[in-house]
Amino acid sequence: MSNNKKTEIINDFKDRFAQKMKQLNLTYNNVELYQQAFSHSSFINDFNMNRLDHNERLEFLGDAVLELTVSRYLFDKYPDLPEGNLTKMRATIVCEPSLVIFANKIQLNELILLGKGEEKTGGRTRPSLVSDAFEAFVGALYLDQGLESVWYFAQHVIFPFAEDDELDGVIDFKTQFQEFVHQQNKGDVTYRLIKEEGPAHHRLFTSEVILENTAIAEGKGKTKKESEQKAAESAYKTMVTKV
Repeated sequence: MSNNKKTEIINDFKDRFAQKMKQLNLTYNNVELYQQAFSHSSFINDFNMNRLDHNERLEFLGDAVLELTVSRYLFDKYPDLPEGNLTKMRATIVCEPSLVIFANKIQLNELILLGKGEEKTGGRTRPSLVSDAFEAFVGALYLDQGLESVWYFAQHVIFPFAEDDELDGVIDFKTQFQEFVHQQNKGDVTYRLIKEEGPAHHRLFTSEVILENTAIAEGKGKTKKESEQKAAESAYKTMVTKV
């Protein structure tokens, strides 16, 4: 494809990127850095650009920055959890399925620069491609604005959804509690729905977790599954602090 076409695509990207950063309430200095963050190798190949102008190096950096940012968040939020549990929780947040959800919530895939063939075959919605672009964007943001801006971004795009269980399975307290009980030889764990209330379109469920025939904690949620997770979270945090 011609250089004129490349210039047209890049200018359009810069306009849309400026709008996106405004929506995210983020500032930036080096737009070329972000252009690289959203440049897939297929785009670079189509225009015979430098092979290192694609986003893979920034993806590498962004992955490490995300791990550090999420580690700090979990370290502060769960002061009583041991290292092994924090590691599992971080792995479920900084993983491809979760990053795709984060990216889609802010329509970040719309900014990805793809080659003609990759665009035609649905690359814009391919999970690995979208999550890579998300990591590369974080890497670019870190280089351009520093860790404080990454933290601000994460506070609005990552942390709220992890806290509110909007990411299904991001923090699986039922599994963690089951593993803890097994390790401590505490007995069998079951769950029981004890209450449903509210109108059909806005139900509130309350479940209790039962350990060796004794109810030890309750949890509420918009679904039965969420209420069980909340009950498990309450039981888990209570018991971990007593070990």
